[in-house]
Amino acid sequence: MYDERLAEFSRDRLDGRPIPDDLRVLLMAQWEGRTDFAHLLHLEFFEAGEVHPLLDTSYLSEKELADPEMQAVNAAAAEMATYVKLVAKGGKGWIGYWLHPDEPADRAWQLIELDTEFTFWDLAGLTLAEGSAAEQASYQDEPDERIAFTQLAAELAELGLPLSTQDYDALKDTEYVVSPEKLMEELTEAEREKRGLR
Repeated sequence: MYDERLAEFSRDRLDGRPIPDDLRVLLMAQWEGRTDFAHLLHLEFFEAGEVHPLLDTSYLSEKELADPEMQAVNAAAAEMATYVKLVAKGGKGWIGYWLHPDEPADRAWQLIELDTEFTFWDLAGLTLAEGSAAEQASYQDEPDERIAFTQLAAELAELGLPLSTQDYDALKDTEYVVSPEKLMEELTEAEREKRGLR
């Protein structure tokens, strides 16, 4: 029923890579109008045609767009968008996957978050659902995020989306081989140099 829509999402957001199982469940729930997952994880998945946040310059004035310094930042951000595959609004801004070619291919995709100040954040967990649940655990009424995560994991499992663990302390930390922050800085410096701004 959603095969074409899933294929389009894969092309638009993941460069045609297969959609992870948890993401597939979450997308289909959103498209069916279900709000249970969105309520628990505070995620809203991009619709077709929405601009990648790293490519969106609509908020800049013509003067800012003409500024060589800003052009360097925008060019670096465009290069980063080839590795930062954001799939949803949520968390500190947007959430998705870090798919740099130097990251090991024999492990789960590394999770990444981008905030509205263009700062990159890592997320614990093996899947988007785990990373989102881990982050949301600190925003629950339960003050102990370990207990809150266990409660969220149990609710997700009841809805048909089991996590690999219900133990907050067992969540795998994201370990990037290539640091997104450092790469963004390097790309920006390279673009500045191209424009004679060094």
